[in-house]
Amino acid sequence: MDDLSSERLYHYRVMERAIALIDAPGGAQRALSDLAGEMGMSAAHFQRLFSQWVGVSPKRYQQYLTLGHARKLLEARFSTLETAHAMGLSGQARLHDLFLRWEAMTPGDYARRGAGLVLRYGWFDTPFGMALGIASDRGLCGLAFADEAEQDKIFADMAQRWPKAQLIEDPSVAAPHIEAAFAQSGKVDLHMIGTPFQIKVWEALLQVPSGHVTSYGAIGARVCTAKAARAVGTAVGRNPVSFLIPCHRCLRGAGGLGGYHWGLERKRAMLAWESARLDAAS
Repeated sequence: MDDLSSERLYHYRVMERAIALIDAPGGAQRALSDLAGEMGMSAAHFQRLFSQWVGVSPKRYQQYLTLGHARKLLEARFSTLETAHAMGLSGQARLHDLFLRWEAMTPGDYARRGAGLVLRYGWFDTPFGMALGIASDRGLCGLAFADEAEQDKIFADMAQRWPKAQLIEDPSVAAPHIEAAFAQSGKVDLHMIGTPFQIKVWEALLQVPSGHVTSYGAIGARVCTAKAARAVGTAVGRNPVSFLIPCHRCLRGAGGLGGYHWGLERKRAMLAWESARLDAAS
């Protein structure tokens, strides 16, 4: 690993720990000096590093993790899906140069449950903890988060989605997609593997720009009927490519966070991270 990669990995780990501390009970009120001390840094160095990575100061970031943040997002940044895509890719709302290209597996391929498919995987450090990246030769088809003690469980959860596929440990195939995703720059190819209904729901989620949110009912109205919120919620929960297919941007109509397969604390941190970057870019 070269010096640049080592430094980037170190920064990821520091930010992962810092976000966990801020997101823990009482963390939004912790003083800068306390947070810096936990990282083994001076307050000035920690604030500089945090601001470079997140785009805002630790204090500003802490404000995004208050209990009312989800409700405020729904009120101020709720996007109808008819306009969200345009909002996300033009003007002041454009946050980065990340280009997503997606290709869905055919229903026939899905029915074969991964037979004949070779998937290569690896574990990666990310801003939101360790992530399992799984890729086919067409693109990234799995991205899941896990605490260290849960990695075997999460791997089994992902692998059972394609029970007849051959899984080979080889991080090199998924690595470029993971790097682009969290550097927020470059190209990511997605190979979406799911039922036709799930694909429709995930495609709708891709239209919600970073820093904005939608509701389960709005997704339902887009793909079939607003009364399908429960079916939509199930499809959202089965999203195999977290963060990039942004199920974390889907909230309950009353402003509640709803569920999140990879943990509600991680969902809150993702929404805060995106909001901070959006405000810093505006």
